[in-house]
Amino acid sequence: MYKRILVPTDGSVTATAGLREAIKLAKESGGQIRVLHVVDEMPVVSTQLYGTMLDQFIAQAREAGKAITNDALAAVSEAGVPVDVKLVEALGGRSGEYIIQAAKDWGADLIVCGTHGRRGLRRIVMGSDAEFIVRRSPCPILLVRAADKQA
Repeated sequence: MYKRILVPTDGSVTATAGLREAIKLAKESGGQIRVLHVVDEMPVVSTQLYGTMLDQFIAQAREAGKAITNDALAAVSEAGVPVDVKLVEALGGRSGEYIIQAAKDWGADLIVCGTHGRRGLRRIVMGSDAEFIVRRSPCPILLVRAADKQA
């Protein structure tokens, strides 16, 4: 069964749904979870805003990532599942590439992720990270949708 479950998260509703599923699987299989957050949201800014404003944005993105992983760490720990967290800085990069690399480096048996996360210009330009992961993953993937409020 799955012993090393990688759970990328951006703090979105679907990522949280994925984390809940990963917790269930880890409890049933005696596995462990690694929560991964990729700091990758690079804003489109004019050259006049570079410098202090960009530094502030990066610092805020790091802090937001720490808060997201701390929340996930608390949820998994509360469930009694072994867990660790990894925060990867990939400013300007595609988060899917870092997720795939993290799965390889850690020897993940399974990646559990939401079907879609936070939206924005990067998603339109770069495409879906979930699709990228599905096409390149070194291990099985469980894609989780958040509950549809209209269903």
